[in-house]
Amino acid sequence: MSTMRDLLLGRQATPALLWGYDYWQSKRGGRAMPSRADLDPIEMKSFLPHIVLTDVLHNSAPDLPLDFRYRLMGTTVDAHMSRRFTGLRLSELPAQRPGSQMWLNFSEVVEQRQPRFHRVPYVGPHKDFLSLIDLVLPLSDDDRSVTMLMSLVDFIPREVNPPRGR
Repeated sequence: MSTMRDLLLGRQATPALLWGYDYWQSKRGGRAMPSRADLDPIEMKSFLPHIVLTDVLHNSAPDLPLDFRYRLMGTTVDAHMSRRFTGLRLSELPAQRPGSQMWLNFSEVVEQRQPRFHRVPYVGPHKDFLSLIDLVLPLSDDDRSVTMLMSLVDFIPREVNPPRGR
C-alpha cells in the first residue's frame, strides 16, 4: 500500500511540502488529523513561508452549506499571488467560487478528511512559473469535523532553456 509520502515523492513534491507533511503527521499522532492548537509556528520555520491556513465555514449562509475563508498566507505564497487573499472567502472570489477547481479540492479534503495533493497551472502575475503544487491537510477541533485546512504551496518554474525537439 502506497502512503501519502510515497505519493508526494513520486510526484516530485518540493522539500517544503514534504517537511509540512511530516510535521502534520507528527502532530496527528494516533488521531485522524491534528487540531490548529497542535501547530507551533516556531516548529514550522522551514516551511512557514509556504503555508496557507483556511477556515472551513459550515452553514455560513442559507444557500451555501460550505465556504472557506483565507486566514493566513505565508510570505512566499502571498508574494506570488495577484492580490491579497487573507480574510476573503472563496465564495467572494470569481475564480474560486463553488464549482471551481480550488473549491472542489478543498471540499474533497473536508468530506474525505484526508490530505490531497494537486498540481495546477499557475495563473498569476509572475510569468516565470509553470504550475503551482499544493498539499491540502485537514485540521479538526474534535477529530471528526474538519474546521481548518493547512495547505502547503510551492511554485514550479518554467524551464529557462527547454530542450529542443529532434
